[in-house]
Amino acid sequence: MPMAFILINSEIGAEEAVLNALHDLEPGVDEAYIVYGVYDIIAKIREETMEKLKELITWKIRRLDKVRSTLTMIIVEKVE
Repeated sequence: MPMAFILINSEIGAEEAVLNALHDLEPGVDEAYIVYGVYDIIAKIREETMEKLKELITWKIRRLDKVRSTLTMIIVEKVE
């Protein structure tokens, strides 16, 4: 199952609003957290196919109100 981490920059003061909007995108968004640093939010996402994962990123997450920019890291290997 394709997975990725997406780092999100939001407008100043809009972190909680973006976090709540991400939670509305479940089940595609597994986890999401407000963080300190260069980015405001980190989210772990997964979908059934790579095409659905790209759609979630491109058409849902990146188009959320108050999202300024994103950096996506698609997971290529998971150690278990």
